[in-house]
Amino acid sequence: MNILTVYHGSADIIETPEYGKGKPYNDYGRGFYCTQSEDLAKEWAVADGRDGYANKYSLDMTGLKLLDLSESKYNVLNWMTLLIQNRVFTLKSDISKLGKTFLISHFSLSVEDFDVIKGYRADDSYFAYAESFLDNTISVQRLSEALRLGELGEQIVLTSKKAFENIKFLGFEFADSATYYPLRRERNEKARLQFLSNRRGTPSPDDIYLSDIIRGANIDDTRL
Repeated sequence: MNILTVYHGSADIIETPEYGKGKPYNDYGRGFYCTQSEDLAKEWAVADGRDGYANKYSLDMTGLKLLDLSESKYNVLNWMTLLIQNRVFTLKSDISKLGKTFLISHFSLSVEDFDVIKGYRADDSYFAYAESFLDNTISVQRLSEALRLGELGEQIVLTSKKAFENIKFLGFEFADSATYYPLRRERNEKARLQFLSNRRGTPSPDDIYLSDIIRGANIDDTRL
């Protein structure tokens, strides 16, 4: 576990990732986003339909603090709250505006205390789940199930200067858009169809919606 092999999909070869670079509106804020799957990195590399690269690195985790969102002490609402704090959401209703404030008040995490974050990656297709949850149209159980059974993959994000000092470039693999762009589209289409199927499903009596969470304010509910 001390040494991880990670990949970063990009249109460019990146030998030296730079701390402080990158877009601030990614899932977990500004950082260097990687995956432990070479194939997934190649899909990310051809996002615009052009050839790219899966940059390969070794990441020495010695002395680094890891926030692993898959640990049992965290739930899907912790992930959701990180997302709404960093990604740009269209708040379409009063419940979504109230929900954003409530989630940040009760489920936010101090990511500044960590060097590396490991968690789900919110592809655009899966981002629709998060928006629908904020709009009170899908339950927290359906949101959790979509993430657990979906194919969006986990990402590993370097967020601190210390983490950037612990990453070493090992080389790169070419990502052929003719091969990996159709795979990317297929993954997104599968996620879209799963989303539509989930929305059409009959709610369970145990399903909890955002309005229920706000109204009951029971943040320790075991169903979350």
